[in-house]
This record gives sequence, structure tokens and C-alpha cells, in this order.
Amino acid sequence: MSTDTDDTADGSTDTDSDESTDSGGHCSTPDSDGEVAEEIAIVSFERKWETAEEIVTEIGDRYETIDLIEYHGDVFAEHWGEYDCFLGLMASGIAMRKTAPLLDDKWDDPAIVVVDEELTWAIPITGGHHGANQVADDLATMGAVPAMTTASEAADKQGVEKQAKALDSHVVNGDSTVATNLAVLDDELGPVERLDGPRAVLVDDDVTVLKRNGDDGVVLGTGSVSGAKSEQFETAWKRALDGTDYDLGDVEFVATGTRKEGEDGLLEAAAALDLGVVSFEKETLVEFEGPSPSRSKELIGWPGISEASAIAGGRDHELLREKERYDEAVTVAIGR
Repeated sequence: MSTDTDDTADGSTDTDSDESTDSGGHCSTPDSDGEVAEEIAIVSFERKWETAEEIVTEIGDRYETIDLIEYHGDVFAEHWGEYDCFLGLMASGIAMRKTAPLLDDKWDDPAIVVVDEELTWAIPITGGHHGANQVADDLATMGAVPAMTTASEAADKQGVEKQAKALDSHVVNGDSTVATNLAVLDDELGPVERLDGPRAVLVDDDVTVLKRNGDDGVVLGTGSVSGAKSEQFETAWKRALDGTDYDLGDVEFVATGTRKEGEDGLLEAAAALDLGVVSFEKETLVEFEGPSPSRSKELIGWPGISEASAIAGGRDHELLREKERYDEAVTVAIGR
């Protein structure tokens, strides 16, 4: 790491360090956390302003607010609580020293990310599962390497915060995630169980409770041929919604089978449309098999993925629209 040092107004130096709905499913998401950074501030030294403006131009449309703030000694304290995430265009040491006295609770504190002037490294410092990993991932589209150290990302596992994001929900009891994310690392957590009310539920401290963020919408059950392109998925999803009372804003998540969960085109399309992806095991899809005949059942014993996953993923397990095939590549069914 280089040690390019600039004196600042307060006497400090700029030293450049140049986290399934039903039994049998699990989730993946384009984002890397359970809480999304929507309002961010880029804190930058004046000499790095051009890079800061470049970041705004490239990824600014992914956030509700992205402000540029010139660095001074009390800049973080002055704006603490105004933003979901601070992106420091500076050395990690500066951001750490200036924000450490302000930190109180990981569920309330803003996320902190630092990036060097050459956009080589994007380093989440705090709030990895609360926006920092997400911002680092967005910077990866500009060439920066996301240096994530949260345990689930390091082990290529999906923590409960990620699952919450995929299901358009949030964690109610944050302290529980220490235990449940350890269970994720040990492959012992199991699927997210969905409980529809009115009900009362009694849980221990090591049970994470996820609460829906909005009203029930629809689920896009999706199957495809291998290698289908992201554009084909996007087009298929949009066409499937045509003629219904729903649009992309009403989609809770995309549902598919575990045998299709690694399709790059599907994941890229979901990321582009900010949709989570829920993958169901074969046993679950068999339980919720749809009405349309499927060749895959004859060949490999799997029911039609699009209809079965749409039914399995919906709260009412109701098929709103039977599967249709688009561009001979992607099948889509709609559940609710």
C-alpha cells in the first residue's frame, strides 16, 4: 500500500491505502446485504474530486441520493446519521480514525467504505451487511476489487441478511444474526420458514425473525435452457407481466430450481432489475408441481421449474399465469 500523504486543514494526513420461503428452498440475491444503501455520501479530498465525480456518473443512478462532500476533519461527525453509507475516497486509516468514536450499534450506524483514487480496491470497513458490501460490489463495475471480509462472503455463503434482501424483508431482531450466521457457515441453518398470520410465535435468541417490507406481490417462476442470456430473461419477465395487473415493482422475487440457480444470465438479469432470486430443491417443486406437462419430468424427474417454483414461492401457492416460453430460451410462470 502506498503512503501518499497530504496535510489537511485539521493537521491530519491523507495517507492513501492506495448478509426460501418454504421448506426446501434457499435464496440468492444481486446485492450483498440485507439492508440496502439508498442514500450515500462520497467524502473526498479536493484533489480527488474528478474521481468522485466519475463514481457519481457511473453508479449514481443506483441510489436515491449520492452527494459529494469535501473532506475536512469533522466531516463524518457533521453528517453522521444523514446517510446510509459513507464512501471515503481516502486512506482507510483516515476513515477509521475519524469514524471510530462515532460508532455505536451496527444496526443503526451508517456503513463505511473506502476506495483509492485509482479505483483499485473497494474496502468495506463497517456495515458490510448493511450497505457497505453492496457499494463495494457496485464499485466493482468500475474495476475496483471488493475486499470483503464478512464471514459469509469470505466462505461464499449466504447470510441471513442476504436472505432477507432476497425476500424483500428486514431483520427484526438483529442480535440473533450472530448465531444464525454461524449456523449458515456450518451449513446448519436450513431454509427460511414462512409463517402467515394472524399468528403468535415464540422464539429463542438464536432465531432470526424476518419481516416483510411491503404488501404481497407476485413471484416470477423461471426456467431456461442452459446459457440463456440476461437480455432474454429480462424480456421474458417483462412480457409475462404484460396483460396482468402487475409490473416489475410488484415482483417479490424470481423463483427457480436449484439446478438452475447458477445460470449467469438469470443472475445478471435479476441484478439489473434489483430482484432477489429464491431457489427451490427438487422435493419442494415436486410438492408444488404445476398443471402444464413438462418434458423435464420425463427426462430427469424434475417437474416444470417455472410453474412449480411460482406456486411454491407464493404466499397463497396460487398460479396466476401458466408458463409461457419466450425466445425458445426462457419459460416464465407467475404465482402469488
